[in-house]
Amino acid sequence: MEQKSTWVEFKNECLTDKLFDIGIWILIIVAVCITLYPFIYVVSISLSSGESVNRGLVTFLPVDINLETYKMVMGYKDLWVSYGNTLYYTITGTVLNLIFTCLAAYPLSRKQFFLRRKLNFLLAFTMYFSGGLIPMYLVVTGLGLYNSRLSMILPVLVSAYNVMICRSAFEGISEELFESAYLEGANDLQILTKIAVPLIKPTLAVLTLYYAVARYNDFFSALLYIGKQNLQPLQLFLRRILLMASSEIMQSSGDAMAASAAAQSTIQIRYVCIVLSMIPIVCITPFIQKYLVKGTMLGAVKG
Repeated sequence: MEQKSTWVEFKNECLTDKLFDIGIWILIIVAVCITLYPFIYVVSISLSSGESVNRGLVTFLPVDINLETYKMVMGYKDLWVSYGNTLYYTITGTVLNLIFTCLAAYPLSRKQFFLRRKLNFLLAFTMYFSGGLIPMYLVVTGLGLYNSRLSMILPVLVSAYNVMICRSAFEGISEELFESAYLEGANDLQILTKIAVPLIKPTLAVLTLYYAVARYNDFFSALLYIGKQNLQPLQLFLRRILLMASSEIMQSSGDAMAASAAAQSTIQIRYVCIVLSMIPIVCITPFIQKYLVKGTMLGAVKG
């Protein structure tokens, strides 16, 4: 009798686990559909013909595939100028971010550094309190950085949060390793570049991802400090196209394309610009997905 009741309890537990798994899978499928549909819809609009878009025939998949809008948008010179600016800001900014983050985090991780506690406090303080937007703007303009590429790099050269992550990674390195290096005659710069940095490569890979994504998506700094159109990044170009002047692409197509440009949907031109801006992220994400997982574990409590 006891064996029968135990078997019934076991079956009930298995049934409960299956129902729970089914519920989880349903939630996952719903979440994927909700997040994936807008992306597919934007791509479908960009690939469909202007007539189909204007008539509202596109709901999921492309209708009457037509690449004329892509040709029109890709022939717009300002798009590629903005693309080049964004790549410059992202690559140069990320490299400098990593260099200065390591230079800031390494001394803060060394117990023998006499200003360690005070500087760690000041670093944490800046995460909660800052001078504000207007003082920052006055500093940038006062240094003569307005309408300069450096205005997109220097004001956000170091992130306090990322410095703390890097500092924790340096603190996780065995102290005996540093002591052995000192006994061999290595100085702090050699220890940092040849021992400490190679040992925290996974953490630096995550920080690279954080910095690069922030740089690629940054438009507010350009909105404040960049007035020249030839220095503006891609995100500011998209803002101008999406919110202000989608028709400027049509006007730039010339008289020969005036008729075909007029036939294109303004919404379609906007979506084509969005798709073109997503290409770098879509291409890079599969290769850095493992670092995304690593990033979610940073700062986790060890068991």
